[in-house]
Amino acid sequence: MGKTRGVTAAADYEQLLRSAQLRVTRPRLAVLAAVHDHPHADTDSVLRAVRDELAYVSHQAVYDVLRALTTAGLVRRIQPSGSVARYESRVGDNHHHVVCRSCGVIADVDCAVGETPCLIASDDRGFVIDEAEVVYWGVCSDCSANPPVKPVEI
Repeated sequence: MGKTRGVTAAADYEQLLRSAQLRVTRPRLAVLAAVHDHPHADTDSVLRAVRDELAYVSHQAVYDVLRALTTAGLVRRIQPSGSVARYESRVGDNHHHVVCRSCGVIADVDCAVGETPCLIASDDRGFVIDEAEVVYWGVCSDCSANPPVKPVEI
């Protein structure tokens, strides 16, 4: 398992699972490693990565593990509008995402600091707000540099 965000070995993943009161199983270790190695991966991508290590694992097992890891706070599930669910290992902070309208790539964006009027609700409706979720949309640098060629109409 590769080094990603400070997690370097199976022993580190085992400790993460134990600290979340989860049993250590091969599918959980493989899914946790896949999410760490492939930020913002969808379920099918996680499944492919897990099957590189555990060829016999079922699609349902990966879904179940992702749900357990998300519930335990070890991974975060995001789902930008029009996209399938994605999973990331960056948890424990309130960061946001930027999504390319052309290719769909997703990147992390740290929270704005200082004056942030869009993150303050104009009417909190009596809620005690503790988090805001923001998704920025645009075109990534690769797509901006290489826009798709439109066919010429005759």
